This record gives sequence, structure tokens and C-alpha cells, in this order.
Amino acid sequence: MTTDILTSSPARSRHDGLTIALHWLTALLVIALFASAETWGFLPKGSFLRNGLQSLHISMGITLAAVMVARILWRLARRYELPSDLPRWQEMASSLVHLALYLLLAAQLTLGFLFRWAQGEPFSFFGLFEIPHVAIDPDLARTFGELHNIVAWTIICLAGLHAVAALGHHYVLKDKVLLRMMPGK
Repeated sequence: MTTDILTSSPARSRHDGLTIALHWLTALLVIALFASAETWGFLPKGSFLRNGLQSLHISMGITLAAVMVARILWRLARRYELPSDLPRWQEMASSLVHLALYLLLAAQLTLGFLFRWAQGEPFSFFGLFEIPHVAIDPDLARTFGELHNIVAWTIICLAGLHAVAALGHHYVLKDKVLLRMMPGK
């Protein structure tokens, strides 16, 4: 039987509430960020709605950066056990997908900041405070923007695969893998 290193109690069949909340907040932010970026392309450049959507995107990106720092710190403080009945290849695949998602999200957040700094435009968090400017060569803005877009699509595809795997566990294998991350009792 496995134990939780913080509580020394037997490993539960569910993740703790903070892990679940951070997981779903991350998912919602990623979806909202992707949707906002894909939407403003249909809006006229310089329009109030497009500028507002871009400002919201930036603020949500800053929020995601804070959430990811919290997730990483929380994950480092806790040891997570996968269900013991999973085949070894599924454990490895799960670990690799999670690691890839964490690395891609870190790269995406970094690229977002670099892109904005290379554009030379100020950006703020919901109008509450501005992010200090860092001088980045403006000639790199296009490269950072393109990489930001490529990583965004990669995250969406990998997160989609992650979701399909969770649904497969629930509906095909009929195990409790998905239920470990569901809010509620």
C-alpha cells in the first residue's frame, strides 16, 4: 500500500482538492487563452474588441504563469501515485505526457512574455499593474510569435490526447483514473 508523504496516510483514490483545482484551472485557462487568440484574428486590427481580447489574453497568460508556479511547487511537495493496476507502459506514457505538458506550458509562457517584450508594448495584469519592460530585439518578435503559435497548437493537441486517454480509462477500461481528478466527493 502506498502512502502520502505529507500525511503518512494510505494513498487515496483521488487527488487532493488543491491539485484538482489547479488542474482544472489550468485546463480552463489554456482553453480560454487558445480561444481568445484564435478569435481576435477575425476582428478588425485596432478595434476596441480585438484590443480588449488581446489584453484579456495577456492577463490570463500572467494568471496561468502564477498557476503553473503553484502547480510545480505543490507537485514537488507531494508524491503522486498512479493506480497500482495500471500497466507499466501506461504509467510511463502518463508520466511523459504530463512532463511534456509542463515543459510546453513553461515554454509557451516564456515565449508569450518574450513576444510581448520584443513588440515593445507595455502589458498589464487586468489593468492592476504593469509588467516591467525588458529590452528584447524587436526583430525577434515575429519569431517569438510564430513559436508561440506552434507551441499553442502542440499544447492543444497533447491536452486533447490527454483528455481522450482519461475518457478511454473511464468509458472503455472502466477504471477510476478519471475520477481521481474530478471535483466533488
